[in-house]
Parts: sequence; C-alpha cells; structure tokens
Amino acid sequence: MRRLIFRTTALALILLLSACGQAPTTAGRTASVKKTNLILATTTSTQDTGLLDVLIPKFEKLYPYTVKTIAVGSGEALAMGQRGEADVLLVHSPKSEEEFMAGGFGSSRKPVMHNWFVLVGPNSDPAGAAKAGSVSAALKAISSTGAVFISRADESGTHKKELKLWDAAGIKPTGAWYLQSGQGMGETLRIADQKNAYTLSDEGTYLALRSSLGLKIVRSGEKDLKNLYTVIVLSAKRFPNVNKKGALDFSRFVTGKAGQSIIRDFGRAKYGKALFTPDVK
Repeated sequence: MRRLIFRTTALALILLLSACGQAPTTAGRTASVKKTNLILATTTSTQDTGLLDVLIPKFEKLYPYTVKTIAVGSGEALAMGQRGEADVLLVHSPKSEEEFMAGGFGSSRKPVMHNWFVLVGPNSDPAGAAKAGSVSAALKAISSTGAVFISRADESGTHKKELKLWDAAGIKPTGAWYLQSGQGMGETLRIADQKNAYTLSDEGTYLALRSSLGLKIVRSGEKDLKNLYTVIVLSAKRFPNVNKKGALDFSRFVTGKAGQSIIRDFGRAKYGKALFTPDVK
C-alpha cells in the first residue's frame, strides 16, 4: 500500500511539473548548460581590428563558455602561456611559437589565418621609402636619412618581425631617430602619426585605423612581410588546471567552418577587402 501511495504521489508531481513546463529532465538539461570561463591570451591586432568583437560572441553562442580575453603582444601572450595563466592562445610569432611548443607548453598548434605586415609612414614620405626597391632598401633609406621610426619594442610578433627586417637590412637601429613606444599596435600607429614617423604594422590594424591617421603604406605585399596567425592549446599535462575542453573547442571553432567564414568576410563591407585571409582549406 505504501509503495502504491508513493508511486501515485510521484506520478502526480511529474504531471504537475510537466504542466508548468518544468519536467525533471528539462530542468536537468537547463542546468547542464551552465557556462565555464575560458581564458584567451592573444595579440593586440585581433582586438584593434575588431575581429574579436565578432568571433567571440559567435563562439559563446555556440559553446558553453564565457571568454575572458587578454590582448597583449604575442610575446607576452606566450609568456602567459608558459606560466599557465591562459587556456588558449591566438598569436603571430612563428619562431617563438615553435620554441613554446618544443618546451612542452602547448599540446597543439594550428594555422588560423594570415595577413601582411606593412611599412607605413607620413604622406610626404621624407625618406623616399615608397620608391625603394624592397622593404630592406626602404629601411636603409629611413636609417640613412634619420627619418623618425617608431618601434613597438614590446616583444610582440610585430616587434620581432621588425627586428628581423632590420637585421636582414644589415642595420642595428639606434639613435635619436629610432623611438620605442612600448605600446600595442593601435597606440603605436597613433604615436607615429603624431610624430610624422614610420612604423611597421599589421595591415588589418592599419586599415581599421586608417581614416584617423595621416599615414600611408610605403611597402607591402613582399614575401618577407607575410603575417601568420596560429591557435595554440595549452598542455593539460603541463598545466592540470587548464580548461582543456574549452581550449580545444575554441581551436576547433576558429579553424572550423564557422570561424573561418567569419574571418573570410571580416572587414570586406567596411574596407573593401577582408582584413585577414583564412588558412584552413
């Protein structure tokens, strides 16, 4: 009799909850969608261009994560990864990334997209950099004329590329003409604009800010100026507390159909061309 009463009571409770639209199975399913935090360390160019403003909301809509984005230079993003202070990285400093992976800090590294570095300078082009035959020749012209050059000097991917270009040109940049901002790409472009100076930028950030700058592109499209971005999932073996599933989901998203489609079209309507080219076929 007690068993019959219990079953009858339980059935009545289920029917009541169902009538209210709160059946136990539905309630349990709703609770399981609770979002967890995911820490993304990335380069400033993904933020300055506005790409993250499109990518992240779409990712959060499709997956149960709330993304905390930390936009710094690629060097600092990789350093955060080495300290286990992020779950996933979106960076553009190939040599440093290879060292990061060789050190066992990451479990996977995949290509995401690319754009180009551009050498920009004043509309008057006092060094005649636009007439030089290559980016190396342009840097030699800037150095020999003492035209002002602003370096990010922040160990970012852009800074490391800049130093590599100076080295290829056989120049050690020093002196009153070579200034260091210690800032991200957007702020460095603004400083170069204020000082009527040259600087190296990723094309996406330059195009995003072009309307507010008095700077023009003086060198672009050369093989040495290609700018590659990759996504790195931190090693759960090295860092047991990393959000491994979230990091893998983000990596799959930016290299998958949805993420690559966003990248392919981003900026096209506003600037007449996409700011990045997806690298997953």
